[in-house]
Amino acid sequence: MTYYNRIIFLPFVLVIIFISIDGCIKVGPDFKPPTASVSSNWLQASDERVKNEPANYRAWWESFDDTGLTRAIDRAYRENVSLKIAAVRVLEARAQLGIAVGKIYPQTQQLGGSQTFNRVSADAYSSQGQVFRFWEDQINSTVAWELDFWGKYRRAVESADATLRATLADYDSALVTLTADAANSYIQIRTLEKRIEIAKENLETQTESLRIAEARFQGGSTSERDVEQARTILYNTKATIPILEAQLRQSKDALSVLIGIPPDDLSDVLSLSSGIPAPPPQVAVGIPADLLRRRPDVRSAELQAAAQCAQIGIAKADLYPAFSLTGSFGFLSTDFSPAKLSNIFGLSSAMLTAGPSVQWNILNYGIITNNVRVQDARFQELLLTYQNTVLKAQQEVEDFLAGFLRNQETAESLALSTAAAKHSLELAFVQYSQGSADFTTVLTAQQSLLVSQDALATSLGNVSLNLVGVYRSLGGGWEIRQGEDILPPQIKEMMAKRTNWGDLLAPSSFMPPAAKQPDIRAPDW
Repeated sequence: MTYYNRIIFLPFVLVIIFISIDGCIKVGPDFKPPTASVSSNWLQASDERVKNEPANYRAWWESFDDTGLTRAIDRAYRENVSLKIAAVRVLEARAQLGIAVGKIYPQTQQLGGSQTFNRVSADAYSSQGQVFRFWEDQINSTVAWELDFWGKYRRAVESADATLRATLADYDSALVTLTADAANSYIQIRTLEKRIEIAKENLETQTESLRIAEARFQGGSTSERDVEQARTILYNTKATIPILEAQLRQSKDALSVLIGIPPDDLSDVLSLSSGIPAPPPQVAVGIPADLLRRRPDVRSAELQAAAQCAQIGIAKADLYPAFSLTGSFGFLSTDFSPAKLSNIFGLSSAMLTAGPSVQWNILNYGIITNNVRVQDARFQELLLTYQNTVLKAQQEVEDFLAGFLRNQETAESLALSTAAAKHSLELAFVQYSQGSADFTTVLTAQQSLLVSQDALATSLGNVSLNLVGVYRSLGGGWEIRQGEDILPPQIKEMMAKRTNWGDLLAPSSFMPPAAKQPDIRAPDW
């Protein structure tokens, strides 16, 4: 075999070898889904208000049958800024995947050219007729390709793929949190409105009590103490209203930000319904194992571990020799005329260098080995994080489920207490009017009624808030994005005008299919 044939033949041999080993050699561990401790059933499963069959949590807020709540969550889904940030991170992860895919192909491709003037020292040559001035023209292309013999770049694609899926799961997790936060703010607004209404109603009753006490004092039937006691309880009640109104303003501001607008009165949302949203008496929770499938943060924790597992293989590949193909092709010629380009594209001006190379970092002084250990430790950390995420998910469901059930019982008792306090106040007024009871009895009854009514309103709000917590901890709500784009058209248009995104802004690009994609795929130009 001649020298020139060897130059052309060897690269093709190595390419064939590379293709034949593709998918066969990938150093490092292959990811296996981690195990986690999962209970067989919920602790509250025996309660008749808890149903174990799975349910559709796509739009769980509709179970409250509150138009204002539904409108608030829909606006939050469409306009929330934090959710849009999470969506842009998905595009960032998709572009990172494109970088990883591109590195499978030749890593260095350079096209260059130059025209230089050269003057050689006349003293360096003694022969007559030597040319001391000339122009040199050059055009060349250089390619360097490290073959993925040990799966280094395929592991990088594997890692980027898992990271993209984890980022999409993070978006879903943000959506779960957003729907729950919007519902919580809405329920808090309705609860505070009810508490303010109760305080104002009691204020009217206490104002009437003060008027009666003043009249009886002026008529000489009672002492001034009754008047001062009536005035005390009146102003104590009045003092609670500004505090509740400040909390109401803060809750409205929080909901405004969630739906992507400056602080607002939210009349377009709050005018659609009134009162504290009434939750259904029962809730379907399925079984604990469902959390592994439904909760986006659990999926994200698993996918982050998968992405890190591939990093071990990337680091381990540096322990082995790297096989590369390098080549350069171009044209080089000289011309003695400074004003014109030489005949550079002639066959005699062509130049070519090509061949394989091997690089092996043998004396790395433990740097590579310890990098592998670092990546392995990070992987183990993420495995433990996954297990902890599963445990916390179960804890959250149990906590909110217990809160939902116990607050229902509390509300039932407080409803009876409120009815009794109201009747007690009516009797106290009758007895006071007849002179058979002093004014302290009336004041005590008024205070008891206000406390019972306020506690009942708070408890009813807590029932709804804990049910929202149950749905949040079960991972409900993210399904509403299925079949829809995660970014509004306006943002995509802005990004497309600023940067050439190619096909990556299409949902089919950043919404990974269910089936595993091959490691070697077409580049994203």
